[in-house]
Amino acid sequence: MKVVFHEDFYTVYTNEPAAAEGRIEAVVAAIRDKAEFVEAVPADEDDIRAVHTGMHVMRIREKGLYDISALAAGGAVQAAEIGLVEPCFALIRPPGHHASADSCWGFCYFNNMAVALTALKRRQKIQTAFVLDIDLHYGDGTVNILDPEDWVRIHNPEERRRHEYLRNVAHVLSNIAVDIIGISAGFDHHREDWGGLLETEDYYEIGFLVRETARRSGGGCFALLEGGYNHDVLGECAAALMAGMSA
Repeated sequence: MKVVFHEDFYTVYTNEPAAAEGRIEAVVAAIRDKAEFVEAVPADEDDIRAVHTGMHVMRIREKGLYDISALAAGGAVQAAEIGLVEPCFALIRPPGHHASADSCWGFCYFNNMAVALTALKRRQKIQTAFVLDIDLHYGDGTVNILDPEDWVRIHNPEERRRHEYLRNVAHVLSNIAVDIIGISAGFDHHREDWGGLLETEDYYEIGFLVRETARRSGGGCFALLEGGYNHDVLGECAAALMAGMSA
């Protein structure tokens, strides 16, 4: 399976958990033998400004975080484009789903998912899209940017019991037929992470359900790394999701 990645994502760019040393290394160690790595390139600023205001972009520059954030957004665009042909995972950071058009929080700066899907739509590569956000935290930025659009639908499962959560994901996907499905792949719902809910094998099931939905609707699928902060389990969770998407 192709994985969009760049060694600059090893950089500890802030003191936030998403930027912690060892986090990206843990995923690479778990997927190294299962992945075909594709080097990420920065997003065009036009693609970033298609979803973020000029003032927001300027603030990220002033923080000294533009280059790493643009690289993450560019990796997301690449993963979405590859996802039209075959499943793809973007091992990127900073994450993005808490970034709105003119603000951000929660370790996010640019909304990687919104940049990627909007870029594909602007280039007429897709007409419809679906976002499944499985992060522990509600992806408010993605909703703020994309929910007003009539070509994309977003779902953040909110169940607090494991089997109900998985049933909800399966039920929602059973009614989806779109050109592409993007997974905001946060792994902090894991039993040994902040959320304490899902098992490692549940990420395989979610990946498999997304892949089957994409096949049924004749579309593509991709995933972007969002949260996940227990380095002892993060890599295996990512590997499980990838295996399900590749099945």
